[in-house]
Amino acid sequence: MGRRLVPLTLDNLRDLPGRCRSCVFWELDPVSGEAAVKAGTPESEKEGWISAVLLEWGSCGRVVYVDDVPVGFVLYAPPAYVPRSTAFPTSPVSPDAVQLITGAIIPEYQGQGLGRVMVQTVAKDLLRRGFRAIEAFGDARWEGPGCLLPAEHLLAVGFKTVRPHPVHPRLRLELRSTLSWKEDVELALDRLLGGARKEPVLRPL
Repeated sequence: MGRRLVPLTLDNLRDLPGRCRSCVFWELDPVSGEAAVKAGTPESEKEGWISAVLLEWGSCGRVVYVDDVPVGFVLYAPPAYVPRSTAFPTSPVSPDAVQLITGAIIPEYQGQGLGRVMVQTVAKDLLRRGFRAIEAFGDARWEGPGCLLPAEHLLAVGFKTVRPHPVHPRLRLELRSTLSWKEDVELALDRLLGGARKEPVLRPL
């Protein structure tokens, strides 16, 4: 089984799941996002966001391929590039952290260690850029796939609540919390992104 981990660019944006290619929930503020959907331009807005982040900050995602078939992805960026994050009651994301925006591995390829490989690359990238942690807004009332990750499972894989809320707590995972941060982060986020096949909640968002 040949597998490749490739930075997300405009050239391979098409390899994301269709609903993710046209989703601008995080990339635009609520008003602009609704306007883009009504105007039928969410895909072009997504491309514009990816292009701007690449030019100003650098890589903001990874796509994993198995035998040239795209089977998963992860998207992340500093909070300054994630307008929707300011709409949450538990914002803002800490200035020393990068926001874990979304990520998934398709069911057929879960449990094969692909999430671990993907997150190892992301963690190394963020540490090299000087960031200390990953933060995410959880959904404490998660009922099914959506744009937010379930708070219960963020907590279960090592995230800590830094600002509680009955619906949208903000959680944080320190990249250097232990000397074995690589193993801890890889295992935790591999489970979160779909590595634990037995967890139905970990299906692609």
